[in-house]
Amino acid sequence: MKKYSLIIVFFLSIIGYSQKKSETFPVFNECNEVEANGLEGCFYIALEQFVYDNFVMPQEIVDKDYKGEVIALFEVDTLGVFKVIYIDAISESLKKETKSVFDKLPKVKPATHSGKPTYSKYTLRIAIPLEDPSLKNKEELLESKRDKTNAKLIDNSKELDEFEAVSKAYTEFKNPNFSSDLNIAFSHQNYYNFEALMNQVGSNNHTATKPYSYNEVAKYYDFQAAQNEVLKEKTSWWGRKFWNENLVAIQGEGYWFSLNPILDLRGGKDLDSKLSNTFVNTRGLHVQGGLSKNLTFTSSIYESQGRFADYYNNYASSIRPSGGNPAIIPGIGIAKQFRTDAYDFPLAEANLKYKPSKMIDLQLGYGRNFIGDGYRSLLQSDATSPYPYFKINTTFWKIKYTNTYMWLKDVRPEVTSEGSYATKYMASHYLSYNVSKRLNIGLFENVVWSNTNDRGFDVNFVNPIIFYRAVEFSSSSKSGNAVLGATAKYKWNNQLNFYSQFLLDEFAIGDVKAGKKSWRNKFGYQIGLKYYDAFKIKNLMLQMEYNHVRPYVYSHSNPLTNYGHNNQSMGHAWGGNFKELVGIARYFKGRYYGEAKVTLGQRGLDLNTATDNFNYGGNIYLNYDDNRPFDTGVSVAQGNKVNIMIAQLQLGYVINPSSNMKLFGTALFRNFDPKIQTANTIKSNTTWLSVGLRADLFNWYFDY
Repeated sequence: MKKYSLIIVFFLSIIGYSQKKSETFPVFNECNEVEANGLEGCFYIALEQFVYDNFVMPQEIVDKDYKGEVIALFEVDTLGVFKVIYIDAISESLKKETKSVFDKLPKVKPATHSGKPTYSKYTLRIAIPLEDPSLKNKEELLESKRDKTNAKLIDNSKELDEFEAVSKAYTEFKNPNFSSDLNIAFSHQNYYNFEALMNQVGSNNHTATKPYSYNEVAKYYDFQAAQNEVLKEKTSWWGRKFWNENLVAIQGEGYWFSLNPILDLRGGKDLDSKLSNTFVNTRGLHVQGGLSKNLTFTSSIYESQGRFADYYNNYASSIRPSGGNPAIIPGIGIAKQFRTDAYDFPLAEANLKYKPSKMIDLQLGYGRNFIGDGYRSLLQSDATSPYPYFKINTTFWKIKYTNTYMWLKDVRPEVTSEGSYATKYMASHYLSYNVSKRLNIGLFENVVWSNTNDRGFDVNFVNPIIFYRAVEFSSSSKSGNAVLGATAKYKWNNQLNFYSQFLLDEFAIGDVKAGKKSWRNKFGYQIGLKYYDAFKIKNLMLQMEYNHVRPYVYSHSNPLTNYGHNNQSMGHAWGGNFKELVGIARYFKGRYYGEAKVTLGQRGLDLNTATDNFNYGGNIYLNYDDNRPFDTGVSVAQGNKVNIMIAQLQLGYVINPSSNMKLFGTALFRNFDPKIQTANTIKSNTTWLSVGLRADLFNWYFDY
């Protein structure tokens, strides 16, 4: 905990330092010779003097002998032009005169942020009757030399107006998230809206590391224009909030935030089950915001209960943790019993991002990450439960370099001690390089290690540019579990993209040369293609993907350091020893969308019978040195070969684009056909129908 605190303190200290150094005030001509640390004071002095010299007091105010103030909220744009945003005054004549004075202001040198001109907002208070600023400045100078504990400073007989001033400084919410560094909630359906534009030939971006930020995507996709196209003409508060807007949205000088409810309410039926119905009942809150231009944050809290189709309930139960809880909901987390045949499963996610420069962003979060251009990822997928992480993205020239440090859990009974789950750590590098306007390649490296001997978060693996495999070897041969990987994407044209991944868990040159299909040749690969605006039908995307992972991939001689978290794989959701073909079609028009998906696969599962208790390489939580049936002749889907077919169709309607609230209906058909039926592997057919209302903020996979 002490180490985590030091990281957070260091992180926040960078924030404070950079904010002070990265912004300057607008500059009047008379302030040109003033040092940087005096620009703020000079700006206000010059502004107040101009207002005093040019303000003509309305006669009605003079006649009433009014005493008070005018509060003006204004901005200075990138050209140095003043523009009044809001004026608070007792009369229209005062408002009109204040606006007239601001219209007469000369152009100034604009404010800068990181050396570049930027919009800036300020507040000015104008005393009525007018006070000569030159006299006021002299009085303030004398006041600063006097004893500060005078009656004026300790007078509490009057109420202050700071709260009202802040409230009046709110401005119209103009979707500042669309131009911020805030992360976009990652779901394949949401990202498809702008995916084709991100993958145009000649673009110099990096699409494999997800989630993206709004700024990354805004270079190619106009979020505001896209939202305007689907907005409904609603004038009532309820109409606007239900169909178009965030429930709560506040924007002020240098800050903004929005808040929306999270709902996932769905009901359905597994037609082949004895269960009366299936359901999900989720309530929660989603908040996101920004403080200055450097700091953004998002947080989601879910409280859920649910009952699923039989196959999904059985899988959730099969990966249950030690300690008595009945299941782990894949991609969500540990579940408690709800009633007699359902689950209660909370979820929380958060991300705090700070961008100290154009090239670097730092993220402290609790959630999931994804590397790849496909539907699945062999390197790092989002099919597992959320976890704490610290991420560094560095982007320059044709390169993006991503470092992610993760804190994971092993929840098996074998490693649980005194009710506490075992902790392990993961660190990864991913280097993405745009070789040409069509070709991108990526290099991946990852290491997992445990807290053995109170090792903690090993500083040997903290260095963001070190070669993990060398560190692992120098520490000891079993100090960690390192894997390597590579990715590639080729843009044939703006419509057709090819992509691939290769994962190397272990490799023995001698065994490869022998050609005997040794168990030690642990690797996996992915090849796929995407066809945007297929057959010249706008917004129709077709995708085909093949994944092939050999036995014993993701496992290790010490199961604690396998490639898993919460009894789920950090790579492909199926673990090892399988091959899979996925076909996907997606289409949207306005607020309507549809998705059809077919998965054909073969998995090699263990038999776990009295006569055959071998480890065939599909269960990543088994020691690959124990109970192997053979060392050579190892092939994909060995063991109890299971043929799997999953077909899924979803049709939906986006109710509110600001909150990603969607109304949908889904039909899923699954055929599970093992070569040999055992107590844990039973042939089954599933037809699962459901309808619901969901805030689509993350990928929830049901294709197991």
